[in-house]
Amino acid sequence: MRSISADKNYVQLAEFLNRSNELLTKYAGQIDAAIASLDPDQHALAFMALLLVKLSLPNYGDFELIFSQIQQFITVCSKDQIQFGAEKFANICHFITQCLVDLKQPMRGIRMLCIAIEKAQQSPTQLTSVHADLAQLCLLAKCLKPALPYLDADITDIHKEGGKFDVKALLGYCYYGGMIYTALKKFENALYFYEVAVTCPAVDVSHIMLEAYKKFILVSLVLHGKIIDLPKYTSHVVMRFLKPLSTSYHELAESYSSNNPNQVRTVATKNEEAFRTDNNIGLVKQVVSSLYKKNILRLTKTFLTLSLSDMANRVQLSSPREAEQYILNMIEDGDIHASINQRDGMVSFHQNPEKYNNPKMLKKLDEQMRLFQHLDEKLQHMDGELATNPQYVQKTMGAHAEEDAGIGRMRDEVLM
Repeated sequence: MRSISADKNYVQLAEFLNRSNELLTKYAGQIDAAIASLDPDQHALAFMALLLVKLSLPNYGDFELIFSQIQQFITVCSKDQIQFGAEKFANICHFITQCLVDLKQPMRGIRMLCIAIEKAQQSPTQLTSVHADLAQLCLLAKCLKPALPYLDADITDIHKEGGKFDVKALLGYCYYGGMIYTALKKFENALYFYEVAVTCPAVDVSHIMLEAYKKFILVSLVLHGKIIDLPKYTSHVVMRFLKPLSTSYHELAESYSSNNPNQVRTVATKNEEAFRTDNNIGLVKQVVSSLYKKNILRLTKTFLTLSLSDMANRVQLSSPREAEQYILNMIEDGDIHASINQRDGMVSFHQNPEKYNNPKMLKKLDEQMRLFQHLDEKLQHMDGELATNPQYVQKTMGAHAEEDAGIGRMRDEVLM
């Protein structure tokens, strides 16, 4: 193994290791010594093969030992070598993720998986199955920021590990990513991630898709005040089964359209057990809160000034003090522009003071323009790759041939 590694003939080494799996298992008692004798950088494929043999044993021994071995491997291993065993590398990451979840020690794996993703990726915009593992650990550890660089990246490619990609990893990435964005109140991003999970091509409804759809409804209500339509390419099979399986959520959305907070609270209380079972009770409370904000926004279009007590009555809040808190929060979030006179309890609504002519705003506009230019370049590059893809060319030529044959038959029928 060392001689083949030294020659950098990684394809031959990968094939040799695959053939030697049974032999390595036979000498399982000496695996730890063999692992200790290898350099994870120079002998990454061999080190990985020995780790996988150890993990396949009925009892892999001390967890702290295997954890330190995997941590050492992921931290030091050669990025070039693991590309020849991408599926095995991903399996090691999945194993340690599941162990840390079971042990309720998710924080320990976050940094390790960040390194693993960067070593598994062939480009910064490539999705790997390890992305879902990282998002899951970040959620369980309630340490969300390490996942953001990998969620914010515009994915343009999917890493084919072992020549394939497990759709469960894609669904997990979108679902956990949506939950992270929801927790951070980045609802636009969350809605997009849930939508991708729901609209993933499918012939049956998975549990992840159902849970994503429920959260899609709630975030849609918070953001838009209604359930936004899913794209036309959404699977008909999925749409047929999702709605009957989420009736309590549709009932909540129907009550939301009444603009009556009491009615929404009644429906939320009625279905509280279902929402709590789905771990969505906190998001449901945000839906109720968003209706109060929506009703306050409607008042800004009618009144220039309004007392806090009058506002509390109009939007059905319990007290002027609660109305004041809502106003202060909305001012802080930039939802409204207003001021409160503490002496007489009057709220004055103002026009947006932003003139879009200061250096900070110009810098923001410049950044957005650069982002759109970069996106346009990406789309053009992807369009060029698609146009020259042999499978795409073959399929389109076949479709054109069938169309030409159909036109020929029609002409023959007309002439006859």
